Amino acid sequence: MIVIRWAPSILAADFARLGEQVAEAERCGADRIHVDVMDGHFVPNISFGPVVVKSLRQVTRVPLETHLMISDPDFFFDEFVEAGSDSFIVHWEGNNNLHRTIHRVKGLGKRVGLAINPATPATVLEEVLPDLDLVLVMTVNPGFGHQHFIHSTLAKIQRVRRIIQQVRPECELELDGGIDETTAPLGVAAGANVLVAGTSIFGASQGIETAMRRLREATK
Repeated sequence: MIVIRWAPSILAADFARLGEQVAEAERCGADRIHVDVMDGHFVPNISFGPVVVKSLRQVTRVPLETHLMISDPDFFFDEFVEAGSDSFIVHWEGNNNLHRTIHRVKGLGKRVGLAINPATPATVLEEVLPDLDLVLVMTVNPGFGHQHFIHSTLAKIQRVRRIIQQVRPECELELDGGIDETTAPLGVAAGANVLVAGTSIFGASQGIETAMRRLREATK
């Protein structure tokens, strides 16, 4: 039986109540907290830095998963480690020396994941997968929340799952973008076992507890 893990994304949280909402997500069963870091260069938006991670570390015990949608992530690992990040996800796209970046994270004793954008083929994983703890398939184009799930990524998710099973079965397969009660079961059926959800958790009108319960029920 596949255990589905949930990673609420604070990109959709109410920033005036961020600590409160993250603590509630933890009480409601969040397995990790997903922190989208954007620099306005790699993606057309600016979001959080190490100071936010440091603040979150004080209000939650679950792992803080830091998704670095930034140029030259190597320059920022030390700051985020000091702030309390437990794992890092870097992008295949635009990385000048991916092998070095992956091993830099491993050298810091942190889990490392690799994200691929919707237009990036699954085959780019083959050379680096043995070193990865997680593959993140973007199911929207990165840079903004509140986007609609790109259904054409489902076939790629299946391909990534097959590659993982052949090369590194213990590697997690995570999805990020447009995950809700309708798309979550599609992603799980395609092979994902970790789901990032922002708007459908923190932006849900029925509240975080009810939203997370409905998402779990949808993926049983």
